[in-house]
Amino acid sequence: MMLKLDDVTKEFRIGAFGGKSVTAVRNVSFDLGPGEVVSLIGESGSGKSTIGRMILGLNPVSGGSITFEGRPVRAGKEYYRHVQGIFQDPFSSFNPVFKADRVFGLIKDTYYRTVPGEEWARRVGDSLRDVRLDPGQVLGKYPHQLSGGQLQRLLIARALLLDIKLLVADEITSMLDASTRIDVLNLLADLKARGLGVLYITHDLSLGNYLAERTVVLRRGSVVELGPTERVFGDPLHPYTRELLAAVPRLHQEWADATPVDACLYHARGGTGGLMEAGPGHFVACAGLGTCP
Repeated sequence: MMLKLDDVTKEFRIGAFGGKSVTAVRNVSFDLGPGEVVSLIGESGSGKSTIGRMILGLNPVSGGSITFEGRPVRAGKEYYRHVQGIFQDPFSSFNPVFKADRVFGLIKDTYYRTVPGEEWARRVGDSLRDVRLDPGQVLGKYPHQLSGGQLQRLLIARALLLDIKLLVADEITSMLDASTRIDVLNLLADLKARGLGVLYITHDLSLGNYLAERTVVLRRGSVVELGPTERVFGDPLHPYTRELLAAVPRLHQEWADATPVDACLYHARGGTGGLMEAGPGHFVACAGLGTCP
């Protein structure tokens, strides 16, 4: 596998003198291969973005390991040539006093100093057209002159200029309107077809279902269910997954409170923690009598 998380845990020190700690991610394991989209789904505070930041080398792990192509993740120039992240608020990725295309100049200065200017301009133009942007309409503009969707696609175009193999997409559509959101998702699907691996972090189940082959469901920093997306969505086994799906608004249906769910299938079979394989590639955690997260 290209990316592998093995029993990853993250603790943060809190308090005035760091005398206490809080566990944000607990014993998380999953993998991601080339040309695969994996959705990481959970409510706010479930640890999704913390996992993304550890994969990007922005936060160190407290326990377990993260490997990329068999080697431990180490933030640096060579790692970021292959692994890039895009975040929820595209405006925060741009300095408002510089024109938006400065992000391409930074890539050239870091990785492609010897590439002639005309050749570089051609590469930038090709990359922008790959993400369905007209170079003449976006280059030379300040961030406030562009929409959120245009800025997100600029960031994807920047990543494509590198030898990128993995994209960590953290809530990248949550600030976009519905039509632009679909454009960005279709773009990610096109990139997947070219062999790019994508970790798609979201709290929106419908978008995860639209894009991903596999889904990982997080609750309070722990994996409670993972497997092929059609199985997780079509036959959810963990009560938390079923509650998330029940909370998705549906047209022509009145809003209703989620129906309380009894102890999970795993507990009924005598599970005492961890994950049990309930079907081919479909794993679920125990949710009964305090033995689960």
